[in-house]
Amino acid sequence: MKRVYVREEWCLGCHLCEYNCAFANSGLDDMVKALKGRDIRPRIHVEDGENDVHFAVSCRHCDEALCLKSCIAGAISKQNGVVCIDREKCVGCYTCVLVCPYGALRPGEDGPMEKCQLCLDSSAGEPACVRGCPNRAIVFEEKEGA
Repeated sequence: MKRVYVREEWCLGCHLCEYNCAFANSGLDDMVKALKGRDIRPRIHVEDGENDVHFAVSCRHCDEALCLKSCIAGAISKQNGVVCIDREKCVGCYTCVLVCPYGALRPGEDGPMEKCQLCLDSSAGEPACVRGCPNRAIVFEEKEGA
């Protein structure tokens, strides 16, 4: 299965992946209307490490996803290998947030949890964060043993 991978050595820490993600998940067709003057809600987050190292953190769509196993409401499922949240079923208990070893889940503005779902509802063929990375530090590919 294809997944999002980050090549930290190429990441500039520009946060464009966050803006592209927030826009793609905004439901609007104009980036300015979607993001200007608002707190952005990306489902990928750039962390700044030591020695000018930056890396993007998002859902890893784990084979044995702890968030899926721990969801008390049955709101988390796998669809073609992609770990997805049914926001209608989510009760906002934060159990998934607590068990995720990558810090990939967070509460949405309206309560239910949010996470990267690989832009499944997009016809672009790859996630918005990948398309928006100017340095190709974020890639969408299949790796053996991953």
